[in-house]
Amino acid sequence: MPALDSEALLAVRYDYSRKVLRATFRSSGRTYDYFGVTPREYAEFMAAKSKGAWFNARIRDHHRFEEVRKFGRRSH
Repeated sequence: MPALDSEALLAVRYDYSRKVLRATFRSSGRTYDYFGVTPREYAEFMAAKSKGAWFNARIRDHHRFEEVRKFGRRSH
């Protein structure tokens, strides 16, 4: 996953075919998949000056997510 210039997010990866944003957080080191993220949302996120603020306003609490674990996922 490419590293980001963000205080909150360590890295993200986007799957265009599945519309899934995978994000790893700096504070916890945990990784989550966010489902239904459009290519436009991803492009806007990558262009945002503050990726953490944009993520909190537009992705978190707006998309279903699952924690990615070494041996599977945990749904939320």
